[in-house]
Amino acid sequence: MVHTPMLRDLVVPLAATLPVVFVLQKLKVPSIVGFLLAGVLLGPHGLAAVQSAENVEKLAELGIVLLLFVTGLELSIGEVVNLGGRLMLAGAAQILVMGGAVVALARVAGLDWAPATVLGFIAVHSSTVVALKIFADRGQTDSPQGRVATGILVFQDLMMVPMMLLIPVLASSDGIAATTVLWVLGKATLVLVGIFAVARFVLPGLLRQVANLRIREVFTATVVLFSLGTAWLAEQLGLSLAIGALLAGLVISESEHRHQVFAEIVPFRDIFSSLFFISIGMLLRADFLAEHALELALATGGVLLLKTVVLTALLAPLLRSFRMALCIGACLAQVGELAFVLARAAYGAELLSGGLYETCVATAVLSFIASPFLVGPAERLGFALEARLRGGATGAAELPAPSRAKVLIIGYGLNGRNLARVLRETGIAYRVLEFNAVTVHRAAAEGEPISFGDGSRPDVLHAVGAEHAQIIVIAISDPVGARRMTRLARDMNALAVIIVRTRYVAEIDELYRLGATEVIPEEFETSVEIFARVLRRLHVPRNVIALQVDLVRGERYGMLRGLELPHQSMRDVQALLAATLTETFLIEEGSPSIGVSIRDLRLRSETGVSIIALVRAGAPQVNPDPDVRLEVGDVVVLLGSHTALEAAMTLLAPAATAGSAA
Repeated sequence: MVHTPMLRDLVVPLAATLPVVFVLQKLKVPSIVGFLLAGVLLGPHGLAAVQSAENVEKLAELGIVLLLFVTGLELSIGEVVNLGGRLMLAGAAQILVMGGAVVALARVAGLDWAPATVLGFIAVHSSTVVALKIFADRGQTDSPQGRVATGILVFQDLMMVPMMLLIPVLASSDGIAATTVLWVLGKATLVLVGIFAVARFVLPGLLRQVANLRIREVFTATVVLFSLGTAWLAEQLGLSLAIGALLAGLVISESEHRHQVFAEIVPFRDIFSSLFFISIGMLLRADFLAEHALELALATGGVLLLKTVVLTALLAPLLRSFRMALCIGACLAQVGELAFVLARAAYGAELLSGGLYETCVATAVLSFIASPFLVGPAERLGFALEARLRGGATGAAELPAPSRAKVLIIGYGLNGRNLARVLRETGIAYRVLEFNAVTVHRAAAEGEPISFGDGSRPDVLHAVGAEHAQIIVIAISDPVGARRMTRLARDMNALAVIIVRTRYVAEIDELYRLGATEVIPEEFETSVEIFARVLRRLHVPRNVIALQVDLVRGERYGMLRGLELPHQSMRDVQALLAATLTETFLIEEGSPSIGVSIRDLRLRSETGVSIIALVRAGAPQVNPDPDVRLEVGDVVVLLGSHTALEAAMTLLAPAATAGSAA
C-alpha cells in the first residue's frame, strides 16, 4: 500500500512545477530552471510544502540513471570519431585550461586539492539542453558554430566517465597518489570493457529477438531492464550508477534499434529527471540565496566570463573567425546539467561542504538563466571587432586574387554542390566560398574553384570577387550570417542578382529588405513542388502550372504564408484553370480503342472531348480523318475541360488501369 505522505511529496512538486515551467517557457528560460526553482520554493527550506525530500530523492536516483542513459544514446561513438582531431583537441584543451584555471582559483581561495579539483570538474561542463536550445531558437543548429559547439558538448559528456571514476579517489583518506589513480582507472577500465563486451555481443541479438515479437510493452521493459540493470551491475563492481547508465546508452547508440529505444525511454527519462532536478532544488535554501546574492552573482559572472574567454581563445585560431568563436564561447558559458550529477556525487562523498554544494547548484541555475541573453550581444561584438581587426586570423590570406567569375556561391553544402555541378556542366564560370576547412581541402583536391573564408567579412567577399559577380547565391545554414552577407553583398555590388536560401519563413521579408533579389524558403519550395506535381497529375497544362508557381513566388509566397493576394491575380489563375485544356494520351496494349475508328469512339458525344491531332510512328497528323483506326503506340491529342479529359482518358485506358483509377 502506498503511504499517503510519500504520494503527496511526489504529487505536490510535480503539480506546482507546471505553472512555473509554463511562465519560464514564455520568458524563453530553460525548463530545467523551472524544476530547480520549484524545488527551492516547495522544499523543506522554502514553503515546506514537501516536508521530507527523501521520497523525491529516491526516485531522483532513477532520474540520474535514465538521464545519463539517454545521454549515452545521443553520443554515437561513430559521431565522436568523426569529430576530427582538431575539434577533439580543442575540447580537451578547453577542459584542461578551464578546469586548471578553476582549480588554481579555488586553491588561492584556500580549498584543498580534492574539493578544488571537483570544482574544476563541475565548471568545465556546459549544458547540452541549454546550448542546443539557443542554437535552435537562432536557427543555427546546422551552422558551422552549431556543429562545432555540438562536437565540444559531446567531448565534455564523454569526459564524465573518468571524472566520476576519480571522485572516490579524491575522497579517499589515503591521499591522492599516482599509483592509486592508475589502479582505480585500470580496474575501472577492465570492468567497463567487460560490461561493454558482454553488452556489445549479447544485447543486439536479444533486442532483435524481442523486437521480432512485435510487443511494444516487452520491448520497453527490456530497455528499462537493460539500462537499470547495467547501472546496478556497475555499482556492484565498484563503479557508480551514473557510469553504468552512460555505458549502457553508448552500447545501444551503435545498434540498429537506437531510435526506437530512444523513443521508448524518453518519457521515463523526462519524468524521473524532472524529479532529479526538483530534488536538487530542495537542497537549496531561499535564505542562502538571499544572504549570498552578491557572492553568487560574482561567481556566476566569473564562470560565464572565464568560459567565454577560454573557449574564444581556443577556437578563434581553429575557426579563423573571432565572431564565431565568441558566439560559441557565449553559448557554452553556462554550467551543464551533468555537473549536478558530479556535484551530487561529490557531496555524497563529503568532498563538498553543504555551503559549497549549494553555491555550485545556485551558480549553475543562474548561469542557465543568463546564458541565452549573452549570445546576441556576443555575436554583435564579434562583428564589430572583426570590422576593426582586418588582419586577424580569418583565413583571408589563403584567398586568391579577386575572382571574375559570373556566379559566386557562398556555402558548399548540398545546395551549393548541386548548383556548382550544374554550372560546371554548362560551362559557366563560378567561384565557391566555404567556411569548413575540411570541405574546402577535399573539394579543392577534386579541382573545385573553392576558397576558404567567412562570407560575413567584406575583405573575404572582395577577395572572391563579389563586386564583379553577376549572381551571388547565399546557401548557408546560418540566418545571422546570411543576413549580414546579403547586406554586404548588396553594398558591394548594386547590380548583382542575390539569391538567398533560408529555412525560416520569418527571414523572408528581412532578407528582401537587406537587398536580396530572390529568397528561397525551403519549406515553401517543397510546398510549391508538391502542388505543381498535383496539378500535373490533374492534367493541368505546364504553362498554367508555371503561371501559378510564378504567382506564388512573385507574391513572396504570400499565398502560403496566409497573406491576402490581389483578387485580380487570383481570378486570372482561376479562369485559366477552368478554361479548355489539351492533353496527350498514349494508346497502350489492352485499350478498348485499339482497332476502333475515331468516329466510332464517339468521344465528343460521350465525354465532350475532341481528338485534334494524332502522332503515329513519329509523324504528326493534324485534324486526323475520323475513319482512322487507332493502334497501339498512337499518341492522341485531346481537347476539353478537366472533367471531360478525365472521362475520356478513362475510356481510352486499358481495362485494368481504368478499374484501378476508379
